[in-house]
Amino acid sequence: MELDDAYANAAHIPGGADYPDRWAAQAAAFRGAARCELDLDYGETDRLRFDLFHPGRLARGVVIFVHGGYWLRFDKSFWSHLAAGPLAQGWAVAMPSYDLCPKAGIAQIGDQIARAIDVIARRVPGPVRLVGHSAGGQLVARVMAPRDGADWQQRVARVVPVSPVADLAPLMRTSMNKDLGITPAIAQAESPVHLPPPPCPVTVWVGGAERPVFLAQADLLAQAWAAPLVTVPERHHFDVIEDLGLPDSDLTRAVLA
Repeated sequence: MELDDAYANAAHIPGGADYPDRWAAQAAAFRGAARCELDLDYGETDRLRFDLFHPGRLARGVVIFVHGGYWLRFDKSFWSHLAAGPLAQGWAVAMPSYDLCPKAGIAQIGDQIARAIDVIARRVPGPVRLVGHSAGGQLVARVMAPRDGADWQQRVARVVPVSPVADLAPLMRTSMNKDLGITPAIAQAESPVHLPPPPCPVTVWVGGAERPVFLAQADLLAQAWAAPLVTVPERHHFDVIEDLGLPDSDLTRAVLA
């Protein structure tokens, strides 16, 4: 399809194919040393589970990280090490998995993430901060649209979509859409650029060395929501999120601001 290459990340990153194995190894090592509860239920299917990482003192609140992978791949087990930054600053960190396309549609996945946030917010008192990467950026942005019974939305203090897919319409022109099932109606309903901005502060984050479509997507969301846009020089789609694992990084500070 005509936009397959535009949305291909690994092919344009040196050593791109090696990143998932590296993430998985770092995450497993981190879980082995962390204070954490693993595979907590928030729904009916095997993937509706979250990991909850606890700081060494009473948590100041909870950071919820939603992973990417074009709604097609990965789960919570690849990203545990990214909890290190907020944990060191006294925040609990929760990381949910979710069902993947085509088993679930993008709207259904969004509902799952809303349910996960509700369950997590009931377990951890205090403010909630949402950060999501790539497709996870779409999910944390989309989930802030007003919905019945979502009392947890009032506790969300900040949303940070990192390299978000903010407009789903172009993905209809990729071969991924065979599994994603995006239609014009779904693109309209599920694209954050077509939704009102949430009442809490939003910071849009993107790497300066990302594919042009991701730079454009981030800019579209920042403009639509009148939100600050931070472009990190020399960071690409795979390493732009890594600073969340550092206590004093700009990204960690932005999430906790």
